[in-house]
Amino acid sequence: LWRMLRKREFMHDLFLQWAEKYGPIVRLNAFHRVSVMILSPEGVKEFLMSPQYPKDRLVYGRIFNLFGERFLGNGLVTVYNHEHWHKQRKIMDPAFSRTYLIGLMETFNEKAEELMEKLEEKADGKKEFSMLLMMNRVTMDIIAKIAFGLELNALSDDRTPFPHAVSVVLEGMTKARIPLFQYMPGKQKLVKEVRESLRLLRRVAKECIDRRREAIQNGKEATLDILTQILKGDDDENILDNFITFFVAGHETTANQLSFTVMALAQHPEILERLQAEVDDVLGAKRDIGYEDLGKLTYLSQVLKESLRLYPPVPGTVRWMEKEHVINGIRIPANTTLVFSTYIMGRMERYFKDPLTFNPDRFSRDAPKPYYCYFPFSLGPRSCIGQVFAQMEAKVVMAKLLQRFEFQLVPGQSFKLMEAGTIRPLDGVMCKLKPRRSARGCQA
Repeated sequence: LWRMLRKREFMHDLFLQWAEKYGPIVRLNAFHRVSVMILSPEGVKEFLMSPQYPKDRLVYGRIFNLFGERFLGNGLVTVYNHEHWHKQRKIMDPAFSRTYLIGLMETFNEKAEELMEKLEEKADGKKEFSMLLMMNRVTMDIIAKIAFGLELNALSDDRTPFPHAVSVVLEGMTKARIPLFQYMPGKQKLVKEVRESLRLLRRVAKECIDRRREAIQNGKEATLDILTQILKGDDDENILDNFITFFVAGHETTANQLSFTVMALAQHPEILERLQAEVDDVLGAKRDIGYEDLGKLTYLSQVLKESLRLYPPVPGTVRWMEKEHVINGIRIPANTTLVFSTYIMGRMERYFKDPLTFNPDRFSRDAPKPYYCYFPFSLGPRSCIGQVFAQMEAKVVMAKLLQRFEFQLVPGQSFKLMEAGTIRPLDGVMCKLKPRRSARGCQA
């Protein structure tokens, strides 16, 4: 595993082989620690649906700091104490209510439209560009505006330091798993860059928080957004932790999902054609997508879900089990780290027929629902607070892209996956675009 980490090899496929050979309960020995991979629906249900199994302090502690600089700290994703987590989650919930999310459609449309303008500049059928890079920038602009009221302009301003800073930090997250990485020869440059990037992110977060506090003190009415809710926390460092958590987790994962979806559609022209027909049928030439349109884009929902099955940006989650337990007839000793992987279960033949085939009909209304073997947003009380937000955003961006453009993949690129904090496409999904012939002139 250490060798694979050092060589940036994708280790989840090795775990998948072990799961098929030894599963559904697999013991892992890595870096002098024993973990147990739970790959049975019963185990997933039992451990993830219950609040009594906290996140593993040691695993999530690794992203509290990175190389001595505070990163996610005790934010919503990393906090392992259930009471602390529950208090934070209750504060954050109003910023993810259905009513509030419906009100975000205007920003989703506005920022997705800015992306379309940028893509139009490239749509000559010849220019090659990274879809991942473009998706990263639009999702970053969306989360900055919606969560914090910030106009980041990552799409229009190539000099903005944020995309690079986040990328460096996520690389640092992966490298920090290698014991003594920061003391290895030739690694000081990256370690220094990670520390500087973290300082930049936390400095900007603090400026943004101070500005909002000042506005509220001056009697300005507080917008109901993520920042307003974060400010209800009682510890300044923790407020910064949550700012960074939402900023990083709130854009990177969706950008990866969108890029993987473009990749899968370009590889399956018949699915792409069926999806374009649905988009044309629901949207026609309409420029602004309404909330009610999202519910009609049912095949697009299926495509996005299938993309998350094969290419989940977050491969899984980890829990800590204090007491001895028997699962699937196997005794697991007390004080054990439990690993759950939606990536592995999503690719296992026993749960999905022809698992490596991209088939959105698995998620059609009449198909049987996956039973505790598909959890791209985790499950239970610690499931992702932003999952509805993320899928609304993904639908708006994808629908506009499908409405306006034909895309093809640049030949010769690798479609391998890499892990850099999240699972992303190694070569960034290099594409060429052309305007769609059937795309009628869009109306306001």
